[in-house]
This record gives sequence, structure tokens and C-alpha cells, in this order.
Amino acid sequence: MASSSGKISAMPKTSARLLSLLSLLQARRDWPGALLAERLEVSPRTVRRDVDRLRELGYPIMTVKGPDGGYRLGAGAELPPLLFDDEQAVALAVALQTVATTGAGIEEAAARALNTVRQVMPTRLRHRVDAFRITAVERRNPRVDPQVLVTLGAAVHAREVLRFDYGGAFPPRRVEPHHLVTWGGRWYLVAWDLAREDWRTFRADRIAPRTPGGPRFSPRELPGGDVVTFVAGRFQGSDGSGWPCRGEVILDLPAAAVSDYVRDGIVEELGPDRCRLVLGAWSWPGLAATIGRFDADIEVVGPVELREAFGLLARRYARAAG
Repeated sequence: MASSSGKISAMPKTSARLLSLLSLLQARRDWPGALLAERLEVSPRTVRRDVDRLRELGYPIMTVKGPDGGYRLGAGAELPPLLFDDEQAVALAVALQTVATTGAGIEEAAARALNTVRQVMPTRLRHRVDAFRITAVERRNPRVDPQVLVTLGAAVHAREVLRFDYGGAFPPRRVEPHHLVTWGGRWYLVAWDLAREDWRTFRADRIAPRTPGGPRFSPRELPGGDVVTFVAGRFQGSDGSGWPCRGEVILDLPAAAVSDYVRDGIVEELGPDRCRLVLGAWSWPGLAATIGRFDADIEVVGPVELREAFGLLARRYARAAG
């Protein structure tokens, strides 16, 4: 009876020690066996037995050779049970909720993963996660096939020439893929177009990759020095120098009421209820329409093209109203 009782009481202690060992192995790359034994307050022989138990559960723990010897947790062919601390578990749950806003096309899988994580959470963590809810009010951006994103990301990482059909156009494009980015809720591939000998941005939802790909290439230097500057420039003007249409107006509104609604415009306070706005757009009518959304009187400073665009819209609106 005493012997049997002793074995039963030892089981929870062994399981807790295995979890502690696994947590330590995840915390750093290499662990000397003696240091693990010291941290767990057990003998090196017990550490070896516990490592063997974790291996039986599917954890790829490698033995590190050297003066001290030791262990390393590697990547395996299958996904064994994972161990997270409280902050990691909450961060994972929050990240899964935000997937719905990325347009990556994996919302259903993320929802199932979130449900799995939530079920195994202790009550104290589940309450924290349930208190954080993200709701997608509107989705206007097209979804992207997750496999397309995987293919594009792999080509970027491997520095291999990519072939793909783009929006039904012919012939197929051949590019050197450099970056996979998001802008305004859409996924874009930044690449050097081999046929046009120039940098291009391609919408990922319009890309249909072809196989096989092409040879490896040496990375080129992006205009502007980094991908953020390059992409921002491309969406403000075709040559990266800025919007093709840029105008200046004075609005009968406080600067604070305007600045929250212009992402890359310049707002200057002229008084308590008056401000100067410098803004750009792809076309003069488009710029006039953007400025016209503010519920205030507008004084056009220039140029004349912006003034004419307001006149064009005024005639259109008058016909629509009549």
C-alpha cells in the first residue's frame, strides 16, 4: 500500500518537472546538462530520463556535444504539444483575433485555433482574452489565397525568380521578388520586373503563381533605401516623388478637426476655427472631392487646376440635384 501510494503521489511531481524542463528548453538555444539539473534541483541522471520522456512525446530534443554536454530543443516533422507562459498565451489569442483584419484568407483556421487555445486556458487567462474582442465592421479588400502568400514569401526568402499570371493579363510576368508587404489592408509583392527593367508593386490577390520558378538572384537596392519609404512613395505618385496632383486650401475648421482625417497631408493652424490644408491625390477632381468631404467653407489657394476641378464637381452635383 505504501509503495503504491508513493508511486501515485510521484506522478504529478514528475509531470510538473517535465513541464518545467520543457519551459527551460524553450527559453534558450543550448542548455548544459549540469545547469538543467541545478535549475530543476534533480540529478543529471533524472534530467536524462526526463529528456527521454519528452522525446517519446514527440519533442525533438538533440544532444549537444562539448565539454559540458547538454541539450537543444529543435524543430520536428510534427507539431508536439506546446507550452506557453501566461503572457505568451494571451498574446497568441489576441494575435489570432486580429487575423480577420489582414485579408490573408485564413480567418476560419484562425478561429478554430483560437477556440482550441481558449479551451485549454485557465479561467484567469480566459477572462482576459474574452474581454478583448475585435469586430470587423466592414471588409472591402479582396481575400488572398493563403497558399499564394506562402509561395510569394518562400520566393522572397529564397531569392528566386518568380513567374506568375497577373489579373488575367498575358504574357506571364517574370520578376525578382524582394518584399511581401501590406498597405491599406491589402497584400502587395514588391519586385523587380525583368521585362520592364523597373520596380513594380503587384497586388497579391491578382497573382496566380506558375511553376517552376526561375534561378536565384542577388538582391537589388530599393529606391529610397528601405521598403517602407519605397511603398509609401509608390502610393503617393508613380515615380515615388509624390502625388501627381497637389493643392492648397483654407478651411473654416479647427486644425485639430482636420488633421485626424488626412494621413499624409499638411495642416497648419491659422486661428481657432481656421486652418490651411495641403493635400495630394491622383487627379484634380479626386483631390477636390476629398477636400469637399469636410463640412466647411473652402477657399482655394491654388493651383488653378484645383479651382477648375471644384467648378467641374459643382456642375456635376448641380445636374445630379436637378
